[in-house]
Amino acid sequence: MIDITLDLLLLLMAAAFAAGFVDAIAGGGGLITLPVLMMAGLSPAQALATNKVQGIFGTGTAALSYAARGLVDLRSQWRSALIAAGAGAGGAVLVSAIPTEGLRLILPVILIGIAMFFAFKPGLNDLDRTRRLAPLAFAMTVVPFFAFYDGLIGPGAGAFYMIGFVTLAGYGVLKATAHTKLLNFASNIGGLAAFALVGQPLWLLGMAMGAAQIAGAMLGARLASKVGARLIRPLLVVTSTVLACRLLWQMI
Repeated sequence: MIDITLDLLLLLMAAAFAAGFVDAIAGGGGLITLPVLMMAGLSPAQALATNKVQGIFGTGTAALSYAARGLVDLRSQWRSALIAAGAGAGGAVLVSAIPTEGLRLILPVILIGIAMFFAFKPGLNDLDRTRRLAPLAFAMTVVPFFAFYDGLIGPGAGAFYMIGFVTLAGYGVLKATAHTKLLNFASNIGGLAAFALVGQPLWLLGMAMGAAQIAGAMLGARLASKVGARLIRPLLVVTSTVLACRLLWQMI
């Protein structure tokens, strides 16, 4: 059991606030909180589990904030959310049974590709475009695939949800962000349920960080709702690139 001093708690809460702000706009909040939790002395499993605890506060707040602004209809998306929760739990349960090293090797390349897509693809704005996949087909294929990944590995899940909504569901960037937060929240809930059985999360620490996540997520969602794609696109490019670089650095 680590000793959580007041200084360490404030540092972790500051990291959670920053993560909530960034994650509400473009995803990638785990880039901030997970390394800080591990530097604080938590084991990898405990850090992952505690990160899920605090993360659900941020993604849940962002989802509700976007819903309150009419950007996502929670009543029409509950089935997709249930699918995401189940798939996220499945990924977390199998985290020690499925070899993920091959996926980790190609993940930086995929993330750099996503960053380049959002950086250079013309016409990416907040307007909806042609839908390439029916809502039911999207919910039955794309949603569980990315949610399973979220439970299994995690980093980059928000970017994957985003590109799925933009390229296949035909959503504008802001609408895609809103729906990404809802499914992120659902797959995080599922992942936390599984991790809680094996990862021994620090619940009080996670909830304290969660309070800071709420504040950051509210601010981020409000700003993204006002500015839209002009803010979301560059921040998504930055977070995807930073995550790719971090993964490459871990391989060295």
